[in-house]
Amino acid sequence: MSGPGAKIGVVGAGAWGTALAQALASDGTEVLLWAREAELVREINERRRNSPYLPSAALADTIHATADLARLAALPVLLIVVPAQFLAGVLEQLPTGERDLVLCAKGIEAGTGRLMAQVAGDADRHARLAVLSGPTFAHEVAAGLPTAVTLACSGATEQWERLKPLIARPALRPYYSDDVIGAEIGGAVKNVLAIACGVVEGMNLGQNARAAVIARGYAEMLRFGLARGARAETLSGLCGLGDLVLTCSSTSSRNFSLGLSLGQGLTAAEALSGKSSVAEGAATAPVLAKLAARAGVAMPIVEGVCQLLSGESPASTVVTAILSRPLKAELEGHEQAQGLGA
Repeated sequence: MSGPGAKIGVVGAGAWGTALAQALASDGTEVLLWAREAELVREINERRRNSPYLPSAALADTIHATADLARLAALPVLLIVVPAQFLAGVLEQLPTGERDLVLCAKGIEAGTGRLMAQVAGDADRHARLAVLSGPTFAHEVAAGLPTAVTLACSGATEQWERLKPLIARPALRPYYSDDVIGAEIGGAVKNVLAIACGVVEGMNLGQNARAAVIARGYAEMLRFGLARGARAETLSGLCGLGDLVLTCSSTSSRNFSLGLSLGQGLTAAEALSGKSSVAEGAATAPVLAKLAARAGVAMPIVEGVCQLLSGESPASTVVTAILSRPLKAELEGHEQAQGLGA
């Protein structure tokens, strides 16, 4: 099936891409969904299932899958939902054009330090970019459970007015922002912090410790975000603090589950082996730590996650180091960041 009436396309048929396609199709909208694997395309079109990535969902009849990216080129709006480290490669295959590209991956490109909007802007200078981010578990979105997200538009209110009727559904509520950098940084940093919270869970350190990691991790997110030009109010919203709390609280989070395995004594290689889905925080952590060091931003939790992922230190050593940091005023780093604009 070609989906000739499609007005919107979704590039990437992992759990999140498929869930977004399902949400958009919930009102009968024709959605064209790109998947890399031919067998997955057949399963979606013939059986209305995505068993490798979202087995819980019976997919709407108005979702039409294809393995041919060129078939999405004429659509005016594309949601780009491929993993962050593969974004550049996929966009290189997509014909450029004056369309809205809504970026839904959360991460920082490992080799270059580029945020996703920078990657997309370099790949297609004609596209109008937006970022969709927030506290979202794919299986809940696919099931039609209430979800709120940030839609950060580089084209400000004009782009927002164009996109909101295409994306908003009764159970999927976007909130407007023009802070694209803030939306991206919130999504990228929270993945790394979720690994740290998983470590706390794996080591049975208790809920107090996890709450402390969330709070101190948010302070790190805020310092780094302000240094990169994000706004504090963006990071205190859905795409920052909201996403952080969700991702740091459940094994439904791939990053939290990775940290859980690390806290239980597995190496990163062991924890990541055989996984069909991607824990974005594992690739983001080292480049985030480098960017933070370059900007003079202290991110000790992020640095600890890097040590765990590289095998440099075991979980017990990393946690001890974080707990042994100098005692100081809780808001010292935040106040300095605001005063310096960094």
